[in-house]
Amino acid sequence: ILMQRLQAYKFELMPNGEQTRSMRRFVGACRFVYNRALAWQKEQYELNPKIKFSYLVLQNQLPNLKKDEQTSWLKEIPSQALQCALRDLESAYKNFFAKRASFPRFKKKGVRDSYRYPQGFKVEECNNRLFLPKLGWVRYRKHRNIEGIPKNLTISQQGGKWYASIQTEREVETPLHPSTTAAGIDVGVAKFATLSSGEIFEPKNSFRNKAQRLARYQRAMSRKTKFSKNWQKAKRKINKLHTTIANIRRDYLHKTSTAIGKNHAMIVIE
Repeated sequence: ILMQRLQAYKFELMPNGEQTRSMRRFVGACRFVYNRALAWQKEQYELNPKIKFSYLVLQNQLPNLKKDEQTSWLKEIPSQALQCALRDLESAYKNFFAKRASFPRFKKKGVRDSYRYPQGFKVEECNNRLFLPKLGWVRYRKHRNIEGIPKNLTISQQGGKWYASIQTEREVETPLHPSTTAAGIDVGVAKFATLSSGEIFEPKNSFRNKAQRLARYQRAMSRKTKFSKNWQKAKRKINKLHTTIANIRRDYLHKTSTAIGKNHAMIVIE
């Protein structure tokens, strides 16, 4: 029996200076369009809480924004990326009305900066590069082969680095686990995880190991004039260290969950 599998492959990009500046502009433009549409929808919602606007209503406002002299710079941004930002807003509103999430909030600069290409991009694995609309060819660090048909591509920034996440689609056979055992997991603080079989996984404590260095960086930043060049450099060092801590923790979680999943067909969590 074949099943459809969606899988994402994330790679670090190696853009040049001009491409980096363009990606920052694209991210900022998508954030601007999202917040602008959210502000308009918020006004309409306060006037009539029952009113709902579809993606088409929001999309029809894009041409007017591009014609306006104050926002004519949106013409330089990939249209598909702006449309995806509006689709994300529509999804946020649907989740709110379905009581699955709170009311949509405005996006902040530097928090989950990203934008998406639903089509128009190209993947050239033999040369380790991607073609992105209005950016051209961008090299990436290839650490694995891409399986399946690329469907969309998301550009994101984290810890001062840019990443491309390529979502693919392919058909695979329904997996059959070789093991027949089951295990229960108790997650704690002193012990990261304890299995019903008695196996114990110790915590990684990546934050505790980097706490001293982090405190030193934070003291150095506090002595600098806020928003100055040196303050921004110090802040980037802190963000980079936070990213390192998060990567260590994420790597440990993936390795631990993989080890447990390979050895047990059924896993029960408290």
